[in-house]
Amino acid sequence: MTDLNTAFEAAVANSKNLSERPDNNTLLQIYALYKQASAGDNAEKKPGFGDMVGRAKWDAWAKLKGTASDAAKQQYIDLIESLS
Repeated sequence: MTDLNTAFEAAVANSKNLSERPDNNTLLQIYALYKQASAGDNAEKKPGFGDMVGRAKWDAWAKLKGTASDAAKQQYIDLIESLS
């Protein structure tokens, strides 16, 4: 468990130093996996139509509902490693 948390924290740090900026869909996936891993299922109020970015982030996170924190951490780690 500690190894997974350590690897997750390292991946979060590495995500800030990627050689090039990922496309928007990949950025949404990174965001959603991070939120699912750190906060669990999305229980926040859905943003209104005027907040298109917030709504896209909310939708991406909501799609991961039911994903275990450890599984989300591993998926996050794998995604960041594939981008590095």
